Amino acid sequence: MAAAAGDGGSVPQKTTRGEAPSASDPPVPRHIMPHEECVAGVRSALKDPTVRFLRERMEKAGCTVWPMLIRAATCASAGGYASREGIEVCCNHMEYPDQITQTITHELIHAYDDCVGKNMDWTNCAHHACSEIRANHLSGNCHYKRELMKGFLKIRGHEPECVKRRSLESVKNNPYCSETAAKDAIEAVWNICYNDTRPFDRAP
Repeated sequence: MAAAAGDGGSVPQKTTRGEAPSASDPPVPRHIMPHEECVAGVRSALKDPTVRFLRERMEKAGCTVWPMLIRAATCASAGGYASREGIEVCCNHMEYPDQITQTITHELIHAYDDCVGKNMDWTNCAHHACSEIRANHLSGNCHYKRELMKGFLKIRGHEPECVKRRSLESVKNNPYCSETAAKDAIEAVWNICYNDTRPFDRAP
């Protein structure tokens, strides 16, 4: 769940999207794409305008981005990012090409935070919570159509609720953060981090 932090030390696990099935998720039939299709999807996602925008903004901020290692893999969650290692797209959790783009976008926001936040410490629950809030909000993970596909049918207020739910799934798996600490951290940083849309002018 947590990444090897830039200046804050290292954590043995990666930041993850928290998309492995949980007790709160309704059972949804899944069609997993073949690995070869996933690899092609990763290549295609690198041409996506949002992914390219993030790359350009990171390079402008002095971050070393490309060639950032983005690899297709088989793993426990939908994807992960680790400092100085890069991004994993977990093909065994990918169902459609757009999900690959979402995952890479989400993880690039973590990479942006890791680079621009000079004192970023992934062992700090508040730091991790802030990056998860931003990544879930800015990547389109919580678009209502995607929530409907997963069986979450609530429309009113769905997006902030989804961002909180998904962020909690990730932060509580950080070995340095209990579930209570994760909840407290999300609430403490919510207003600042949800409204922090850098490097975008507004949430895409």
